[in-house]
Amino acid sequence: MSRPLLEICIDDAAGLDAAIAGGADRVEVCAVLELGGLTPTPGLLALAAAAPVAARAMIRHRPGDFVFSPAEEAAMLADIAACGAAGIEGVVLGASRADGRLDTRLLARLAAAAGPMRRTLHRAFDLVPDFAEAIEIAVELGFDTILTAGGARDCLAGADNLARIAELAAGRIAIMPGAGVTPAAIARLRRTLPLAAVHGSASEPAAPATPPAQQLGFVSPARRRTSRPKVAALRAALDTPA
Repeated sequence: MSRPLLEICIDDAAGLDAAIAGGADRVEVCAVLELGGLTPTPGLLALAAAAPVAARAMIRHRPGDFVFSPAEEAAMLADIAACGAAGIEGVVLGASRADGRLDTRLLARLAAAAGPMRRTLHRAFDLVPDFAEAIEIAVELGFDTILTAGGARDCLAGADNLARIAELAAGRIAIMPGAGVTPAAIARLRRTLPLAAVHGSASEPAAPATPPAQQLGFVSPARRRTSRPKVAALRAALDTPA
């Protein structure tokens, strides 16, 4: 059995370097991770596409829910095209209906636009009322991965659901736990489900910005940075025999 894949979400060039140096197999390229991750800039996409690890780009142009208007759909389609032009391996997609169910029609259009790029269904999955239905939709639309915390705020709180989701997936699609992934969480999850992949930020609070930058409002107080030692600790936990 191959070792579990470690995906690290990053939102700047330093984070990309830290993820690679720490042993990540893949990066999820985003902007402003403190808002859950938004669509990255073209420049960061170019850096990630040239990196020695696989990269998937978040397609989410605003914070908030995943119920999108026609204008927002147009923006996402343009972002997907930019990812293809940059040479990124894959994209990270999600779209919901008002009741939390996946927006199958919109997801089908986004998936079709992705063409040969690989596809991850993001944590819009955690809002669905029926995991089994959502898994079938993801498989039918050609997604190869579902990023999920089992419908909970973090993966340990959703551990029981994650085990059920893995059973429902039955090896047809990778179930990648995310949110609150630590070495201790990896050890706990391994007792209840097969870990083909995990997703983490491996981050720590960013160093304080200069006072002028803070005074002018250029800095998010929730800003974090990818930590190479934390990435390495996740890699070691995954490489330790269960």
